[in-house]
Amino acid sequence: MSDQAIDYAVDSRGVATITLTRPEIHNAFDDVVVGALSEAFKKAGEDPAVRAVILASTGKSFCAGGDLNWMKRMAKYGYEENLRDSTILAEMLRRLNTLPKLTIARVQGPAFGGGVGLVSCCDMAIAAPQAAFCLSEVKVGMIPATISPYVINAIGERASRRYFTTAELITAEKAHTLGLVSELVEADQLDDTIDGILKGLLRNGPRGVGEAKRLVLDYANQEITPDLIADSSKRIAETRGSDEGQEGLTAFLEKRKPNWIQ
Repeated sequence: MSDQAIDYAVDSRGVATITLTRPEIHNAFDDVVVGALSEAFKKAGEDPAVRAVILASTGKSFCAGGDLNWMKRMAKYGYEENLRDSTILAEMLRRLNTLPKLTIARVQGPAFGGGVGLVSCCDMAIAAPQAAFCLSEVKVGMIPATISPYVINAIGERASRRYFTTAELITAEKAHTLGLVSELVEADQLDDTIDGILKGLLRNGPRGVGEAKRLVLDYANQEITPDLIADSSKRIAETRGSDEGQEGLTAFLEKRKPNWIQ
């Protein structure tokens, strides 16, 4: 799948790479790009052959957030049109955040506004020193509303209070300290670092990976109640009894590779 907005490709390992391909405008997105990304995330999530997703971009910038021409159009919108636009954006972010495969942001350069949201929705972000981040919405009298749940999850409430309101530039090193960036490596090591992570991931059970991610999404910040404990017991029982769980345990006991490792 390829168009002027993004490129979608799946390699022989089952790794899907979704690439923003508008370097001339720093990979800023508009409603067309948002729609293309949303469909790409849906496609990757539903494809059993896809084991992991890399979110990448071309050029010097990762993503500059909203496209200038899109913002000019939005300035003329009424409330209902703005609500429709923001709801579509929110759905795209939700799909990325809940995608049942491991997601890795490959951040080679600056990410501003909605670009920070994309990074925050991924399970991890591998960034180069040239990366920088800015929640710049307040500079034009707006707020980072649709991306806020994911950014707050990534960097915490206290840091979010600061950077949502000051619109300060966050260096790659600072972003690593805050937890927005998982690993900080030289630009020429981005792909090797990601490949190393994927090498380990692809030895794990595909269903297990998705269910393990779902555990975090469902249980984070929840009170440990009898209902939650009962739910966790149910989930492990279902996992043990699944075809994948049985194959994994049997392969371990028989000292062989499980059938999902080629």
